[in-house]
Amino acid sequence: MPGVILYGVGSPLVVDVEESLYRAGLPLVAGVRNHPGLDHLPEGARILAPDDLGPEELDLPFLVPLFTPGHRQAAAREAAQRGLHRPFALIDPSVAAPRHLDLGPGGYVNAGCSLGSGSTFGAFAFVNRGASIGHHARCGAFVSVGPGATLAGHVTLGTGAFVGAGATILPCVTVGENAVVGAGSVVTRDVPAGCLVLGNPARIVRRDIGGYKGIAVA
Repeated sequence: MPGVILYGVGSPLVVDVEESLYRAGLPLVAGVRNHPGLDHLPEGARILAPDDLGPEELDLPFLVPLFTPGHRQAAAREAAQRGLHRPFALIDPSVAAPRHLDLGPGGYVNAGCSLGSGSTFGAFAFVNRGASIGHHARCGAFVSVGPGATLAGHVTLGTGAFVGAGATILPCVTVGENAVVGAGSVVTRDVPAGCLVLGNPARIVRRDIGGYKGIAVA
């Protein structure tokens, strides 16, 4: 593979995705700064504005290294509008990927994760460092799973759902679309769409939140 484009470089997580590319032996061709502000690419990395993308770059696979589901969806749509058409799925080489696993286009699994067999992830799912995903997980598009979170077997995450760092979701629980599980929470029962749950056991503290940071994934 000639290399990968990172679209959206304003998140500190860019450095983790770049490290995963390095470990996988995949060159970083460039990062695209799609909004004003700092970038978090390694020193010396090539940085482009969206208007600078030429035919060679537009034919390359790309990843969106942003953790907020709504921001990731917006950047993925913008990348497609700019002409990028090859969303790339990447599992960090430190992760023992099961033979029976379906990671959708644009999906990313960070270093040190544990993945159960028979699981599926929708487009642009993001699983952060050290998360443990049980067997037969069903994760929709643009889900985000925080560092050290644990999903037991047969857990379902709806589109745009967000699971905070260190949270635990017990077997056969469903977290609805655009719902948010707070960091460290222990989820013992289903979470309705668009709700924020906190605590142990987790309880609904807000409804109709729109999604993580108030941004719904449609």
